[in-house]
Amino acid sequence: MDAGLALAVPSCAVSAGVLAVTLLLAEIARRLVNRITEQGSLLSQLLHEVVAAGELCACCFELCVIADNYGVWVYAVCLWALTVWWGTRWGSATACPYIHYEDVVEGNTDVVTALLKTAAQLGGGFAIYNYIQYIWELELAETHIDKADEDCVADLHVTMFQGAGIEGAATCVARVASRIISQREIPLGNYIDAFVGTSMVIAAFDLTGGYLNPILASSLKYDCEGNTFEEHVIVYWVGATLGAIASIYLANHPTIQKLLGKPKAD
Repeated sequence: MDAGLALAVPSCAVSAGVLAVTLLLAEIARRLVNRITEQGSLLSQLLHEVVAAGELCACCFELCVIADNYGVWVYAVCLWALTVWWGTRWGSATACPYIHYEDVVEGNTDVVTALLKTAAQLGGGFAIYNYIQYIWELELAETHIDKADEDCVADLHVTMFQGAGIEGAATCVARVASRIISQREIPLGNYIDAFVGTSMVIAAFDLTGGYLNPILASSLKYDCEGNTFEEHVIVYWVGATLGAIASIYLANHPTIQKLLGKPKAD
C-alpha cells in the first residue's frame, strides 16, 4: 500500500483498530463455536482454546508495535485493559497450557485432556500469524511499514537458566495472586488480578520479554534469531510451568494462609 496513506492515518488509531477488530472477530468465533457444539463438551472446550489463543497472540503481536513506538507503559495499560476484557469473555478457556497442568496436579483433569488443550492453543497461536502478517502487509500505519518483513529477534537478554528463573518467578507470583483472589472472592478481583499479571510482565520485560505464557512466547518468538530451541523451551515452557506448579503449594501454604487470615464467611 502507498506509504502516503499510512502517514495520513494516526498510527495509534490503526493499532487500536487492529485490536478492536481482533476482539470482534474472536467474539464472533466464540458465538459460532457455541452454536455448532454442545456447551461443555471436549470439542467445545478445544475450539474455545483455539479462539482464545489466537485472540491473545494476535493482540500481543500488535501490542509489540505499541511497545516499540509508544513505550512500555502505554503497552502496559493496553495489556491490563485487554486482560480485564478477556477475563469477562473467555469463560473456561485460558489460552495458557500451564493452567491445565495445574489442574492435572490438583486432580481436576487428566493428562490427555491437558495435552489436547495445549495442542489446540498451539494451533490457535500459530495459525493467527498469517492474519497479523496480512494486516501488517496492508501498511495502514507508519508503524506497520516494512513490519511484515522485519526479522524476528529473541527477547532473552540473560542466560538460559536466569531466564527460566525469571519467567518462573514472575509466573509464580501472578498465579499465587490469581489463586488467592479467586479463593477469597476479593472485590474487583478481575482488575487486581490483571494488574498483578501485567506488573509481572513489565518486571520481566527487558530481561526475557515477560511472556509468562508458553503459547504466547512460542507464537511470537519461536525460532527467532538469538535463541536455540533448547533455550526457548527451557525458559518459556519449563520455567513458566514450574513457576505455575509452585504456585499451587505457595498459595495454599499454611504460612501464607495464616498471613492472609480467614476468608470472609458467606
